[in-house]
Amino acid sequence: MITRYNSVYFVGAGGIGMAALERFFLSLGKKVAGYDRTATELTRNLEKEGAEIVYEESASLIPDYCKDKETTLVIYTPAIPNEHEGLCYFRDNGFTIMKRAQVLGLITNSSKGICFAGTHGKTTTSSMAGNIMHNSPLGCNAFLGGVLKPYNSNLLLSPGTEFSVIEADEFDRSFHWLKPYIAVITATDPDHLDIYGNEENYLESFAHFTELIREDGYLIVHEGLKLKPRPAAGVKTFTYSRHEGDFHAENIRKGNGEITFDFVHPSGVIKDVKLGVPVDINIDNAIASMAACHIAGVADEDLKNGIASFGGAKRRFDFWLKEPGKPVLIDDYAHHPDELKASIKSVKDLYPGRKVHVIFQPHLYSRTKDFAPQFAEALSQADEVWLTEIYPARELPIPGVTSEIILNDIKCNNKSICEKKFLIDRIKNHNFDILLTVGAGDVCDYLPAICEILKERN
Repeated sequence: MITRYNSVYFVGAGGIGMAALERFFLSLGKKVAGYDRTATELTRNLEKEGAEIVYEESASLIPDYCKDKETTLVIYTPAIPNEHEGLCYFRDNGFTIMKRAQVLGLITNSSKGICFAGTHGKTTTSSMAGNIMHNSPLGCNAFLGGVLKPYNSNLLLSPGTEFSVIEADEFDRSFHWLKPYIAVITATDPDHLDIYGNEENYLESFAHFTELIREDGYLIVHEGLKLKPRPAAGVKTFTYSRHEGDFHAENIRKGNGEITFDFVHPSGVIKDVKLGVPVDINIDNAIASMAACHIAGVADEDLKNGIASFGGAKRRFDFWLKEPGKPVLIDDYAHHPDELKASIKSVKDLYPGRKVHVIFQPHLYSRTKDFAPQFAEALSQADEVWLTEIYPARELPIPGVTSEIILNDIKCNNKSICEKKFLIDRIKNHNFDILLTVGAGDVCDYLPAICEILKERN
């Protein structure tokens, strides 16, 4: 159905998930256009690849080839307000309008979808799986939530493949549009409580997700979750974790900047799996992705090679500077307390005894309000912390909710608020050993400038 359209218009074209679909339709030879609020590196790259993107919401800027409802499909992200002028134009004129997740759902209906869901870990696990499948004889079309290195894209294509790899987003229940062949659930720690209201509703959403798995499909769940899955009778269920479950690791070795382990699966063991990105949390991520790909039919050697060749996703424990005699600069998308805790712990494990400085940008007023004590606890692991102002994304301010409510409970002695407009100047006048920038907002936009400053240090 979706391939019959000549042109596709994206409302919210700059989202990372939207970008994969834009690239997918461009690969099919479709005309692609869209709107986003601001120009970014991602939108500029999409423009170079053939997409026509504007940064004002006026309906007059919609290109003529996207004004025929019979030949144009409109795809939007839930982050776009209902009153957006372009979206109103398409709605008022009877266009077919779909959420991004609906389109992914149609793709899973026509392929064997390997879908990764969870509060955290889904971008890295789906990216690992995409790399494994893409480099195996099975191939895949992968729609990822992060830009995969070294491909410099969040879309991988394998002509003729029957598999798709998809990051399944629980935000506003988007993953309920999917029809997985293999579903992986990495974590169900409460998040998006502005949408769900409470933990019970959040868990129910994941339970319903398991009901959507094909009757001949598979479910892989992390050990120890509160989730009570409800898959169909024919679905085969497996568990995984670092140390136990149907899929797990044994003989974990760390040293000389490398992490190696033996991967245990129901029918055997793959010896000496080497992580391409040697970060502690990637042991768990590798087990999840290898489990899914093993079930899909990938051979042991291809599993091992796929993990070793994985270069990481941008903004997922992403090294910007790692040169002898220079400060280390790492960027991570962590925006949930558990993610933040894991990110800081990984840095301290990699660099024992060294001073870790964290710049954290809280994401959403509601998430800051709900998890302020947990954020403070995670940040207390650092030697020094700077908090920027909250990145609002889709939200209006909540009275009394600022970065201060996190700062007050952080236990380390060196902690402060640093507004983004002062960030670069403050970095110029500060010494760093290891600098970790974290958050899901726009703190990453400052990284090129930060990196250049640190490169000049003796």
